[in-house]
Amino acid sequence: MNTKKSILVVDDHPENLKILGNMLRENNYLPIFAQSGVKALSAIRKKLPDLILLDVMMPDMNGFKVCQQLKQDPILADIPVIFLTAKVEQADIIRGLELGAVDYVTKPFNYRELITRVNTHIELETAKAELSQKVEELEQAKVALAKTVEELKQANATKDKFFSIIGHDLMNPFNALLGYSSMLTDKKVQLSAEEKDYFIYRIMKASNRGYNLLKNLLEWSRSQTGRLKIKPALINIKHIIDNNVELVGDNARVKKINIFSDLDELTTVFADIDMIDTVIRNLLTNAVKFTPANGKVEICAKTQGSEVEISISDTGVGINAANIDKLFRIEVFFSTSGTADEQGTGLGLTLCQEFVEKNGGTIGVESEEGKGSRFYVRLPATSSE
Repeated sequence: MNTKKSILVVDDHPENLKILGNMLRENNYLPIFAQSGVKALSAIRKKLPDLILLDVMMPDMNGFKVCQQLKQDPILADIPVIFLTAKVEQADIIRGLELGAVDYVTKPFNYRELITRVNTHIELETAKAELSQKVEELEQAKVALAKTVEELKQANATKDKFFSIIGHDLMNPFNALLGYSSMLTDKKVQLSAEEKDYFIYRIMKASNRGYNLLKNLLEWSRSQTGRLKIKPALINIKHIIDNNVELVGDNARVKKINIFSDLDELTTVFADIDMIDTVIRNLLTNAVKFTPANGKVEICAKTQGSEVEISISDTGVGINAANIDKLFRIEVFFSTSGTADEQGTGLGLTLCQEFVEKNGGTIGVESEEGKGSRFYVRLPATSSE
């Protein structure tokens, strides 16, 4: 591999080219020759030299014009140019430097002086290139460091959220289960039929909440540790929604909430069935949770180009505009009680976003405080293949 620096020598006198060529070879440079300004510009575009020795006085295009054209081209502008000329007037020297030349050597030139100037500017360009590379490497390292810091922040937020849920939210349903079951099994406590029914109902609520929380925690944990494998396929979205409507049916009936579903039997999406089932379950659970008694929840799906949009709307309490951005952020703890004091962790929507994005989709929300919310999920209608 040739590592010699190439020097383009531009002069209309062949004997000058010969002398300069021998001098450059003796100093381990690779000379390239051009006998006119036009030929010089053509040679430069074929192979970029590391430096140009440019005669000023040439018949077709003088060196000043050649240098001017070089400096107007962003690709060629950084090539150092040393003028070689018999013109020694200060105005000519200044003009050459103003055009962008790095140096000016007068004829007849001194051998050692010219080689020293060539060596100096080659070394400067080499140092400049090395510095530029170091700056680029530092920028890349800076970007990589910023990415690592962000990943660590996310990991810490994930860890904090996980332990917060285990330490607090998971304890609540178990405390309820232990408390109410203890009352039911204590022979010393006399309970009326109504009280027993109430305690059984509260046990059922606590069990459902604990089960859903554990299910979300397990799926989230598998996702964070990379053990959750995506198996996308064409799935019937109506079947998934119907199953989840049945799942939340008891809670909806207790609150006298009507659930309306308007779905085409043939509507399909290309996604992982278990992940999308989790997404629909969480969104429907939230819709019922934040809708007051005698409210309604509507579910619809429509094809939009290459995507299917699944929409779940409710007539619930809505979300304050300032809180909408917090819904899907793992590092922000945001959870509110439902209209019947149902408790939550804020984990469900984080899980929904992660699962939807893993399947090439998007999730969003439109909401107005006091008027309800509409959560929508857009998923690929078919495989990208």
